[in-house]
Amino acid sequence: MTGEPEFTLGIEEEYFLVDRATRDIVGDPPDGMLAECEALLGAQVSPEFLRSQIEIGTRICTSLEEAQAELRRLRGGIAAVAARHSMAPIAAATHPFARWEAQKTTERVRYQSLESDLQGVGRRLAICGMHVHIGIPDDELRIDLLNQASYFLPHLLALSTSSPFWQGENTGLKSYRLAVFDEMPRTGTPERFASWGEYRRHIDILVGAGLIEDATKLWWDLRPSDRFPTLEMRITDCCTTLEDTLSIAALFRCLLHMLWRLKRENQRWRLYSRMLIDENRWRAQRYGFDQGLVDFGKGAIVPYAELLEEILDLVHPDACHFGCVGEVSHARAILARGTSADRQLTIFEQALSAGATRAEALAAVVDWLIAETARGV
Repeated sequence: MTGEPEFTLGIEEEYFLVDRATRDIVGDPPDGMLAECEALLGAQVSPEFLRSQIEIGTRICTSLEEAQAELRRLRGGIAAVAARHSMAPIAAATHPFARWEAQKTTERVRYQSLESDLQGVGRRLAICGMHVHIGIPDDELRIDLLNQASYFLPHLLALSTSSPFWQGENTGLKSYRLAVFDEMPRTGTPERFASWGEYRRHIDILVGAGLIEDATKLWWDLRPSDRFPTLEMRITDCCTTLEDTLSIAALFRCLLHMLWRLKRENQRWRLYSRMLIDENRWRAQRYGFDQGLVDFGKGAIVPYAELLEEILDLVHPDACHFGCVGEVSHARAILARGTSADRQLTIFEQALSAGATRAEALAAVVDWLIAETARGV
């Protein structure tokens, strides 16, 4: 077995741009705003599929402290530029009441091609995610960890949920974003591959048949990045609270390191079928962590708090290795006070109970999202 991989860290977040007065999404931001963001933040900021969205990406980081500084700088920079245009970014996977049909596609060749290909499914993509890249240069190891780490994706999703509302309705799901995203092809829990060569052969079939241009058109919850030598975790909602983003990124990094550590000791995590993993994926999408997830070793639903303690115990040596015990342990705080989805629902219900109209209650949720997105940056 080769030496320890780099396990470098990179985080991408997508935000909605909202009008501070109406609290609605700004469907057509001024052209100069993106240019201002690019002048301030360079290539680390970019347009997204919809003009109402903006995406940031950290530099390659070796520590959580670096990632935290990067995210603060990027969130803060976008918030400062947006404020000059009477707008604000919100870090949430769906907007509480915006209408997807009112959004406009960004006028770039890639996005226009996607819109042409995906049609109505693509036009509904008024959603924002959070992606975490972990540097693993060895191709074979990347595929091996892809197969094993899929088991933990629902556990990470449950900590990130931020999309309970869709077009002004409480959907009853903590992550409605996934319901929208899953309408697209080549999404969901990744396939399992025996080797890097087998993975590439499958990609080559799709490319050779003219179905996709390259592997960037695989939108699985976890995938080998086609642009970087990384494993890219994509299942999570965009987290409103910065500390939550860092905690989930740290936990994902530690889980991969734990699996690598097992492999070094000639052990491995048991592989479970996509059918079983998808049951937990649905539970996390529907309930967050409220109703527990299935422990397939026990064959029973187990409270999420118990599963989290088991995971934190598993990755403790790895958290010590990376110096991120505090960030990983923050997952307990998420569990105690709720995810963004939980907090949005509480604010909404409290406003209604205090006599607010439905529109006023939804506006109160947006106000909280604006403030929480910018807190601490």
